[in-house]
Amino acid sequence: MNFYRVIVIGMGKRGMHHATTFAANPRFQLAGICDIDAAKLAAAAPKLGNPKTSTDAAALAKELQADVFCFCTLPNLRLPFIKLGIETGAKLIAFEKPVAMSSAEGIEMKKALDKAGVKAVVSHQHRYGEHYKQVKEIIASGAIGRVHTVYGTATGWAAHMLSHLIDYTCWFNDYADPAWAMAQAAGRGKLADLHTSPDYLAGVVHFANGVRGIYDCGAGAPDVPEVPYWWRKCRIGAQGSDGFAEVMTGGGWRAVTKNGASSGPGGMDYNYDMPPYIQQMVHWLDDDAKVHPCCFANAYKGFEIMSALYRSVAEGGQVALPLTEGRDEIAALKEKLPAKKVILTLAESAKEYPV
Repeated sequence: MNFYRVIVIGMGKRGMHHATTFAANPRFQLAGICDIDAAKLAAAAPKLGNPKTSTDAAALAKELQADVFCFCTLPNLRLPFIKLGIETGAKLIAFEKPVAMSSAEGIEMKKALDKAGVKAVVSHQHRYGEHYKQVKEIIASGAIGRVHTVYGTATGWAAHMLSHLIDYTCWFNDYADPAWAMAQAAGRGKLADLHTSPDYLAGVVHFANGVRGIYDCGAGAPDVPEVPYWWRKCRIGAQGSDGFAEVMTGGGWRAVTKNGASSGPGGMDYNYDMPPYIQQMVHWLDDDAKVHPCCFANAYKGFEIMSALYRSVAEGGQVALPLTEGRDEIAALKEKLPAKKVILTLAESAKEYPV
């Protein structure tokens, strides 16, 4: 059995999730790991079969020339690592959401990947939960009729959660092309965070197939009372001519269709979600036709939507999609957003959005 050699950059929580799952898959050989924190490397290596370690990502990548270059770093380090993976011969690059911190950077990433012909995947791995898959199956079966609206809410701020909300609603809408987006935002607190975004964003997206997307993310988002854990208060679903189906990241799924009401359990679990996400990289590496569902093309469509929502906040009005030129949306938001304290929907959100 042939295998693919992997290096993982970043030994934080998500880096360890990736590295552990790569190491457990017989089709991958975890050849190296990297982190700027030597103590993290020393702690991680024995748990991962003692791969080669380094605090220098470029040196490690050039030495090992791995088939898969995976990086799980802070979001300000996207383009340099995409270029490093390409330069060192990776066949596939895997990385965390959000895709990039500006459309200018995202466009450069897309150009580099397209030119090199390198596969890439973005870790929207929640979709592998049984509750997510159940909702997708209900929608795809036609049980809720003609889909006219998709929606996503989350109490976590946009840099962490909006990419997920958009990607899964696009999945429910079969990744139809978006036509335009419009949004409003409030709160400057998280503009100082490394995961940079407004404290609260609400917006709409119109898709070319007529479906409307509605997004409500951050400090002003509604509660999901079925879910006790704050970070998993995410509600994502679709409404159709004959009913609706929705998933709650930490609270199962439910649906009302022409056949009646139904519901079931489910909760986000990295131990469950990561193995199929990693295994489908094998499938795509083995066969170009077996495109990974978290492929860069799908994630980039959602990234353009997110960038357009930010632009609408900064510039006003509707923003046409796809984007034709790159900008620094975060810089524009820092100039535009007023210094007004965000109004919280949930008292418990105060721990993340001090007022």
